[in-house]
Amino acid sequence: MSIPLQIQYRGVEPSESVEARIRDKAEKLSRHSDRVMGCRVTVCAPHRHNHKGQLFDVRIEVQVPGETFHVDLEGADNHAYEDVYVALRDAFGAAQRKVENWTRKHDG
Repeated sequence: MSIPLQIQYRGVEPSESVEARIRDKAEKLSRHSDRVMGCRVTVCAPHRHNHKGQLFDVRIEVQVPGETFHVDLEGADNHAYEDVYVALRDAFGAAQRKVENWTRKHDG
């Protein structure tokens, strides 16, 4: 099942490989619940002074009937998030847990 997906980049150039990873992860969210109605992903690379390398922030909004889940993963304290793919993995992992918990709660 394909869900509506919006991808935004802030402070970072769009990448086909990053977009493909986001699309794959978003598609997996819909496998955990057929009630996922949409997903918005923002990949940010905010300017941080006195730091070498770029730390990525990932924000995800997942819409289900009557509710929207927000995941805000900030790389400020985690140098693993210099790799955008690690940041995406962790953010989508958190989103997946929220969807699974919501599904369990609503399915009884």
